[in-house]
Amino acid sequence: MAVANLHRLSSQIPRLSSLSFFSKSLISRTTTTTSSSSAKVSDRIVRFSAINFDGHKREVIGLTGQTLLKSLINTGLIDPDSHRLEEIDACSAHCEVNIAEEWFDKLPPRSYDEEYVLKRNSRARVLNKHSRLGCQVVLSHDLQGMVVAVPEPKPWDTN
Repeated sequence: MAVANLHRLSSQIPRLSSLSFFSKSLISRTTTTTSSSSAKVSDRIVRFSAINFDGHKREVIGLTGQTLLKSLINTGLIDPDSHRLEEIDACSAHCEVNIAEEWFDKLPPRSYDEEYVLKRNSRARVLNKHSRLGCQVVLSHDLQGMVVAVPEPKPWDTN
């Protein structure tokens, strides 16, 4: 009911000029969310492969808009307790993964903060060009078939 009222309000643009920025933003987000959530889940599926530290390859199923970390946690390849926050400010690189080189062009470049976290947590303080933080990679259909390697947990991750 409330969503229908928001849709009705958003169609009456001349009246919206008296609404605050926050109210307009809320209407816009609700309208966008409702239309994208009505898409079939099967249309959002992204399948890719993950190789664990023992060398076993597993198929992983994620959804567009979901982080790589979330998909790996749902599959059991990364311990959910090791990385609870998906914010770079609170990141400790527990979700570090290695991406196969042929997929680099399909990923957005690392942010300065992501590079900083990866370098800080590297023993040699050198950035591995294959490393990415799973919490910073958002799945899209372009990543269908991607290959990801999940490194062995570091000693401080297994406490």
